[in-house]
Order: sequence, then structure tokens, then C-alpha cells
Amino acid sequence: MPPTGEATAACERVIRTLQAEERVPAVAAAVVRSDRPGWSFALGDAGSGRPVGVETQFRIGSVTKTFTAVLVLQLRDAGMLDLDDQIDAHLALPAHGQLTIRSILNHTSGLQREPWGNLWDTLDVPDDARLLEEVAKAEAVLSPRRRWHYSNLGFALLGHLVSAKTGAPWAEVLADRLLTPLGLSDTTVQPREDAAQGYLVDAYSDHARPEPHFDLRGAAAAAQLWSTAGDMARWALFLAKPDPAVVARSTLEEMYEPVVVTDPVNWHTGWGLGLQVAPQGSGSDRAVDIGHNGAMPGFLAGVWCRRGVEIGAAVLGSSGTAAGITAAPHRLIAESLRLDPVRVEPWTIGDPAPREYAGILGRWWSEGSEFVFRWTKGHLEARSASAVAAAPPAIFAFEAPDLFRVVSGREAGERLEVFRGPDGAVDHMRWATYRFTRDQQTYA
Repeated sequence: MPPTGEATAACERVIRTLQAEERVPAVAAAVVRSDRPGWSFALGDAGSGRPVGVETQFRIGSVTKTFTAVLVLQLRDAGMLDLDDQIDAHLALPAHGQLTIRSILNHTSGLQREPWGNLWDTLDVPDDARLLEEVAKAEAVLSPRRRWHYSNLGFALLGHLVSAKTGAPWAEVLADRLLTPLGLSDTTVQPREDAAQGYLVDAYSDHARPEPHFDLRGAAAAAQLWSTAGDMARWALFLAKPDPAVVARSTLEEMYEPVVVTDPVNWHTGWGLGLQVAPQGSGSDRAVDIGHNGAMPGFLAGVWCRRGVEIGAAVLGSSGTAAGITAAPHRLIAESLRLDPVRVEPWTIGDPAPREYAGILGRWWSEGSEFVFRWTKGHLEARSASAVAAAPPAIFAFEAPDLFRVVSGREAGERLEVFRGPDGAVDHMRWATYRFTRDQQTYA
């Protein structure tokens, strides 16, 4: 089913408004969904009077980190490392080897932001050997796990970790494990000849000065990639709906989980394992977008999906100062879903709950609050009666007679124990050690 004209018109207006109001020389955008054809749009000048197209490459900067993070998790899933390992268990470093892989992925390692030196002032980018050697000069600016502190150096080291574990350069591993299997042929380490030119747009005139293009060399795994809006929207959809031949859904859901907030006052963005987590809306309309923004001289990018919905959006622009570029994907997702809602799948008759567990179903109370347990799609699940619609249910897996374990959702990993009376009927339950009864009860 094609996207509705109303939705495509609204998305196009978002991009036209962004380009005009924030004076972006060139911008390209795309939305992809699993339930209908995608949408893409491009506007502006790619440089030297060349019209930008949806096939035009832009630099995506730190969106590169999402690829590096998935590569690290693939290695973990293959048993080649543990996220709580010290990085020097797998990569020889002259200093900071005690930092865990997990802390680097979620930017709580405390490692300084950039490689040693003044990279962004001098554009003197170290090669692989020099970057690793100069780790000895880098500072631990915070204690590990003290708080969130963004580190390009940390992700550069993760790229070298990938290389050390596989015996191949990061770029080669990236192509073999992600770009080729997912058909992201427009995503490259080096730009094509017709790639967009990045600009610094003058604050007080219509003049725009070109920014230099340069290779990040030893820090490539942090921010080197170039891509198109279409490829990036497909990558965002992959983050929402992974190909199990590439990475397990449970692995991406682990990467989604926010473990730290970027701002301890506003709490507007959290961080999982290499992925940003951005709440959207409020109340019953609350939703969560997952993805990453990127910035390089003359370029900004936003690549996002919506958790629980099979949709991805990307906006790439050739201005380093148009902040609306990174906000636009969220607006595209919202407009697409509002004006062209996800098709409602018909409910179908399913199998009944196993006879011995039919007594679990229905309403229960714990700590004075109400919960509802249901048997659906072949498993037991539960949710708080007051939960917002977007909140995922707790899903239980059978472990032993009268014993279940939560595999996803609320209280993941905890046990649900079923207790029966003399007649064999379910009398009460304990979930994560909290008592569940058919009516409200005090702790006494």
C-alpha cells in the first residue's frame, strides 16, 4: 500500500521548511516503513551548482558509531568477548586498558572526548598506530561510571578492538558483516566524487563557505562514514526490525535500554549501548525514538527509528549549524504515523492457555496496584493496568512447573512463582518476590 498523499505532503513540507528557515544548502530525507513503500525527498545545491538528489552522499559523522556498536555486539554474541571485560583483555593499550567495553559503549568510561592533541584545531588526524600510541597521553577526565561523557576516542578504540578480534581492518569488517548483508551499497568509508559539499553558512548573510573534507584515519570507527538518506533510513529500520541473520532482536533491545542520561537536569536524552534514546510526546502519546545524530565540518545528520514500530527516518544536510536537521527525523516519524497510521493487524483466534495455568489469567493486585495477566500468542504476559499504551508488556517463559521467568519487559530476568491451595487452584503468586493476590491486601 503506498503512503498517503497527505502524509508525503506533510513530510515534504517539514523538509522544505527546514531548508528555507535554517538555510541548508542541500538536504535529503527518507522515511522507510515495513508496511508500505518508502518516501524520499531532496532539495538544494550539492555544490558547484549540482542539484542534490536522493542518491547524493552526505557525511554522517557520529552515526558511524551505531555501526561500530553493532559490530561489537556481534562479537559478544559470537562469544569472542564480554561487555564487562576490560578493553586491554582484547586490545593492547599503553594506558586506560582497565576501562570496560560496556562503559565505552555507553560513554561512561570517563575517557577524554577526543584523541590526544588538537585534532579539530589543527586537523592533524593520527593514523592507527599513532592513535593507539598516544592513548598514553589521553586523560581520564572523570571516574569510570561517574556520569555520561561523550568520547570519540572511546569509539575509535572500539574500532581497533573489532580489528584486533577479527584480524581485519575495521572498514573491511564493517563491509563484510553489515553493509553488504544489509544491501547498504551507498554507505562508504570514502566519499564518492559526486558527494555533497559541506558548508559553514554565515550567520548574518546568505554566504556559505565550504568546509574541508578530511579522513579520520585512526579514529574512523567514530565518525568516518558517508551515506545517502535512503541507506540511512533503511539502517534505521534495521535498528527497529533487525535481520536475525545479522543480529538478534534481543541484542538490539539490549542496546536500546537507557543506562545513563546525557543531562542530569533536563533528562531529555538517554544512552544505551552505542545508541541514543529520545523520549517523544507525553502521557498516552508517549513514545521512544532510538538512533543517533552525527556532525562533521559542514554536515549534520539524524538517523532514528521508533521503538516498537517498524519505521525509520533519516535527514542529512550540508550545513554544520542547522540544528533542525537532527530534530527533523522525529518530526517525519510523527507525521508519517499520524497521517498514515500503521495498518491494524486483524486479531485471530489462538490456542487456549494450558489448562493448569488458566487460573493465572485475569486481574491481580500487588502493592495496592492492579495488574492484568493474559495468555496471548502462545505465552504468558502481564502489564500494569495503569501503563501507557506504548509500554511493552512483561513476557514470561516457562521454566519449570509453576515457575516462569521474565524474558522481556518489566522486571526482566525475574521469576514468577505460582502457589496453589489444597485443591490445586492458583491461590497467589510471587513476582520478583512481591506477593500477588486477587484482591488488594496490606503487607500484613
